[in-house]
Amino acid sequence: MQRFVQLALDFLGAPLPESLRPAAAPPPPAVAAPPALPMNQVFQPAAWHHPRANRMLRLGACEVAYEFKRGKRRTIGLSVSTDGLSVSAPRWTPVGEVEALLHDKSAWVLEKLQSARQRAGEMEQARIRWADGVEFDYLGGRMRLVLDPTHTFMQVGAVFEPASDADGLATLRLGLSRSAQEAQIRDAAQAWLMKRAKALFTERLDHFAPQLGVRYSKLRLSSAGTRWGSASADGSIRLNWRLIHLKLDMIDYVVVHELSHLHHMDHSPQFWDVVARVLPDHAQRRRALRQAAVPLDE
Repeated sequence: MQRFVQLALDFLGAPLPESLRPAAAPPPPAVAAPPALPMNQVFQPAAWHHPRANRMLRLGACEVAYEFKRGKRRTIGLSVSTDGLSVSAPRWTPVGEVEALLHDKSAWVLEKLQSARQRAGEMEQARIRWADGVEFDYLGGRMRLVLDPTHTFMQVGAVFEPASDADGLATLRLGLSRSAQEAQIRDAAQAWLMKRAKALFTERLDHFAPQLGVRYSKLRLSSAGTRWGSASADGSIRLNWRLIHLKLDMIDYVVVHELSHLHHMDHSPQFWDVVARVLPDHAQRRRALRQAAVPLDE
């Protein structure tokens, strides 16, 4: 009966009388919220373990296992890398004094450890898995590697093709089989990159040395994991070949930095004055270099 009345009223465009409306369904029973977890279960303390750790200390809620070394030095030294925390101390310094310093510097230590862990993640993302079609950074742009066993190379083993308008990618063609192993592809690609790096670095050294009023004696390529370059009093310059992945303005900063050491073998204000003479924006270039993620374990 109620359904017949509703159909009739719907046809006439009138609402169903209150007395004929079905009772509203009761609301569902309230569900009790789960009890709050203790804070120490929500935020688990971080753990930082150096691969060569021989001591452990808790800084706040963090467990820090660090590498501890003694040597011929006058002060306690702290350094943080992607491996973790390393502490160097004079032979006579009590361990309690070392740990007191770590507690005093705990905010700095934990901030640097967090930055190092983030940096390690960036480096892992930047790592190149050498295979046909892989893309990687080259002079701040992108390059694609192509295995082409049928190509007739004018150069032994590899040929470079500038970026096209189609995709904006430069191409490095290697005369290898498409079934080549990753190590074989890596070695061939890195051989070309090192050759190109040495030619470019020589060009930039020759460009900046006269402006700085110095002469360098020789250039050597480096594969160091933590240093972009170095200079010796005999005029020799070492530059990390992996700089070839970065933009030219960063490469120029490293070149000028090392050439400036031929004036001052330190980082005194006089040294930075020499750098600024050629690169007034050296501070911005230095910051960009520090933030660059270049694969070190390729």
